[in-house]
Amino acid sequence: MLNNLTDKVCVPCKGGILSLTPNEARVFLKFTAGWKLQKKATRLRRIFKFDDFKSSLTFIQQVGKIAEQEGHHPDFEFGWGYANIQIYTHKINGLHENDFILAAKINLISA
Repeated sequence: MLNNLTDKVCVPCKGGILSLTPNEARVFLKFTAGWKLQKKATRLRRIFKFDDFKSSLTFIQQVGKIAEQEGHHPDFEFGWGYANIQIYTHKINGLHENDFILAAKINLISA
């Protein structure tokens, strides 16, 4: 079930729900290669490397399209040769399955 994260869609979170526990987050993490848990397992982060600025920008634009389609928006930091992406569900100030769905879909375009 978890290995099909890319087949799922993000469901809007209206808040009022619990975020994933660190143990639950670690289970999801197994299906999102390259991502790391941060801030006591309340954030997902990955650093992507590129050969130049244009490649970084193109990647961020592709991620932006996926984020818009999913209605789930990561935080970006990028420049010449790199793109850092942080994902979490702002309404619950922690992680939700949606975060891992988005991370899995970002992995598809980074391959």
